Amino acid sequence: MPAVPPSVTVRRITDPHDPALAAFGEVQRRSYYAPDTLIPPQMFPDLVAGADSGRRNRILVAERAGTVLGGTLYHLLPRAGFNSFLGIDAVARGTGVGHALHRAALDDVQAHGLAGMFADSVYAGRQSAESRAAEARTGTDPLARRAALDRLGFRTVDLGYWQPVGGPDGGPVRDLDLLYAPLHPALQVELKLVSDTLEAYWQPWLGGLHTGTELRGLRERAAGASLKLLPATETAQYWQSRES
Repeated sequence: MPAVPPSVTVRRITDPHDPALAAFGEVQRRSYYAPDTLIPPQMFPDLVAGADSGRRNRILVAERAGTVLGGTLYHLLPRAGFNSFLGIDAVARGTGVGHALHRAALDDVQAHGLAGMFADSVYAGRQSAESRAAEARTGTDPLARRAALDRLGFRTVDLGYWQPVGGPDGGPVRDLDLLYAPLHPALQVELKLVSDTLEAYWQPWLGGLHTGTELRGLRERAAGASLKLLPATETAQYWQSRES
């Protein structure tokens, strides 16, 4: 893992008027092929101000001489964190900035007594041709992204997962896997931790009824009370069986 240059600093944004919020929004736009599927930058001031009372939102940025090189947006939920986005500007990729942001986020998770950090990420084997073309135009690669997440300590949760809304005609996004970065090395994660975390993450925007339906389906697709953690470069067995 590259050492972070000593001139780079990581800090949490707490002022909704901090100009680094707009700069982070630009990093998000430039570094992800489908920025319209992410939390929009116009919501950042309310998030850091604590307007969403159902969760503790965090935005961290990595800066050099006042220039934002990357950032991450995550949420501290009752039992674990959930990372909505981590992005690095092209000029800073491979310099250790992503590792520094992730390490700072995990330190925050640990300080609040939580188990680890969840995220979801596109699996290249299920991407549409349109999405792959959009990635190419952005200069990013889904295989490289999953390899980078693996190096950060994320693992694929062996579970049939999809994001409930945001796909074609508002339907589920099925090219994702659920990832988990435990604070300590582990081979499995408890289904209850996954379910509790997704319930807290989904409910504010899906509502209780829709969330309950999605969670019942999730549990039905689970192989048991404990779920294997696979390398982040792999997809879950649920999807592998459908691709073979």
